[in-house]
Amino acid sequence: MLKEKIKQLIAKGENVDNKKKIENLAVFLVILVITLIVINAIWNGDKNKTNEESEYDPNKKLAMETVETSNTQNDLSMQLEEILEKIDGVGKVKVLITYSQTNEIIPMYNEDTSQKDTEEKDTSGGTRKVIETDVSKEIIYKEESGSKIPITQSIVSPKIEGAIITAQGANNATTKTNIIQAVEAVTGIASHKIQVFTMSS
Repeated sequence: MLKEKIKQLIAKGENVDNKKKIENLAVFLVILVITLIVINAIWNGDKNKTNEESEYDPNKKLAMETVETSNTQNDLSMQLEEILEKIDGVGKVKVLITYSQTNEIIPMYNEDTSQKDTEEKDTSGGTRKVIETDVSKEIIYKEESGSKIPITQSIVSPKIEGAIITAQGANNATTKTNIIQAVEAVTGIASHKIQVFTMSS
């Protein structure tokens, strides 16, 4: 009888230990799942932040506008080539235009100016007025397709410095003059900055 009671008590103790182990394991699994969810949320948040920063990057926008201007400059050379080839006696033409600098993009700014006036007195009884001016500038952005883009106030186009033209008919003085006058009319540069050479066959 006593033996049976001892066996029952031992069996009860084992059941209690097993229950505690199962409860501890369940709590551990819940904590593990929550930790994984939090880590995943933080990881994705950092990725989204990086993407947003790259979208909001004003340098990226300026670089894109610089590429567009470069394409415009190439278009001018190509248009000149097409026009010059249609002039009588010119023949095949290649045009190279040189620029003094790349285009300058000027963004719009939100400007805030504050002024502080103070009077200082020295030991000899004289007064001195001090004016402090503080100016802060911030680039103004606009929302476009979910990204911030700086608003462009103006784009200063690069200045044309000179042009080199090679043409099949450039050995003829009249043709050469016609080429120089045409390029001068389109670009606005002085005739001495336009060099015309005969194209090798």
